[in-house]
Parts: sequence; structure tokens; C-alpha cells
Amino acid sequence: MPEITAAMVKALRDKTGQGMMECKKALTESDGDVEAAVDLLRKRGMASAASKADRAATEGLVAVHVGDGAAVMIEVLCETDFCARNDEFKAMVQQVADLAAAADADGPIDASEPITAAVQACFNKIGENMRYGRGVRISAPTIGHYVHHNGKVGVLIGIDGDVDDDLLLGLCMHIAMAEPMAITPEEVPADVVERERRVAMEAAAETGKPAPILEKIVEGKVRKFLADRALMEQAYIRDEKKKIKQVLGPAKVTAFARFAVGK
Repeated sequence: MPEITAAMVKALRDKTGQGMMECKKALTESDGDVEAAVDLLRKRGMASAASKADRAATEGLVAVHVGDGAAVMIEVLCETDFCARNDEFKAMVQQVADLAAAADADGPIDASEPITAAVQACFNKIGENMRYGRGVRISAPTIGHYVHHNGKVGVLIGIDGDVDDDLLLGLCMHIAMAEPMAITPEEVPADVVERERRVAMEAAAETGKPAPILEKIVEGKVRKFLADRALMEQAYIRDEKKKIKQVLGPAKVTAFARFAVGK
């Protein structure tokens, strides 16, 4: 068997991010074959990851990648906030966002092999359970984006029409805070509306008022619910006297997405 030199161990460590003892052991077991040692370390890392996969991963970060006419936003989860603040983890999350930009269709983005490999490589270095959470792609003539300073809330918005940069940022911050679930009331999922209607009816029935009055009460509550959940009907956080549809003018929101880590 060839001699396992310090230079070989260092080279393998630089390539894999593993500890010196792990690298020396892998080189010894692979008879000095560096590529075989890399494969061995990867297999051990995957096995270790599997053993930790049942640990709760509720922390993490959101990142965006903005291209020409399209943008992606992704979430990567980990176990602790300490890990989320690690520079290695931060760099990996942005790398995942850049890799997700390869998606060529709007909507949810599944984890590709390069994305999975990037997360695995970071796990091998840090040793804490982590996983790709979700991703989304939006394309539009104008794209706005925002990631909160702690990296745990992110927003993308697509606009068709003229809006200045200040309003674009304001809309993103509004979505981050107000948490709309649809652009217009008509787009709020029917099952959500029906559940709200049922709850309102049950609450109104306890008042003992006549049926015609109960119906008016329920309709009023449903209208308010839709106004609270539909972006266009919400009061703009920077000017609560105006609704979003008023500050937008002729411009239209074509799509938006909001990610909050672990939610």
C-alpha cells in the first residue's frame, strides 16, 4: 500500500471538507486512491445524514436569484439558528438559489441532483441535519424581491406595468408583513372561503337573530375575510388610506410568493 502523506490528507480535506482523521482513514482504506476515498467519504456522509434525517429541521434561510425577466426563491432548512448563521450554510443556500435558476417553468421547483449535492456537501462539513425545503419561479415584465435582514422571510412579486423601485420594494415588504394568500378575492381557494363561511355561520347562529339577519352578518364577515386575505383589497402598509389596487394604478400583479422559514 502506498504511503499516506500529509499532503494527500490535506488535499482530500480541501476537496471534501472532512476532518483530517476521517480523510486519513478513507485514504488508508482506499489504498491511497483519492477518488475512491472521496466516494467513501460521500457514502459515510449520506449514511450519517440518513441517521439524522428524523431530527426536526425548523430553522434555515431563504434566498433569491434574480435573472432577466424571471426570479427564483428557495428555502433550505436546518436544525438550529446557530447553523443558519454559519457562513458555510449561508453560502450553500445562495448556491442552491443560483442552481434553482436553471428551472425553465414558473411554479414550484423540486430539488434537482445539483441542489441535493450542494446540501449534502454542506451537511458533510457542518454535520447538522439540513434539507431543501421548497422553491418557486416567477416570470414577469417587472420582478420585485425582498429578503428580511435575518434571512427567514422572503418575497417575490411579478408586475405587468410601470412601477418605480420604491413602490416595488414597498409591495414586497407589504406582502412580507400582511401575508396575503391570493391576488384577488376570487382567487382565494374555495375550500378556505367555505370554511370561513361555516365558522361565521356557527358564531352568528349563537346570537339567536332571524335567518335573514344571520345571512347578512355572515356575508359581511366573509367579505372582510376576503379583504384581509386578498392582496388587491388590503390596505397598503405605507398608506393605510389606500388599497393595494389603488396604489398600483393600471399596473397588474401577475404573481407573488412569500416564504417564511418552516411555515
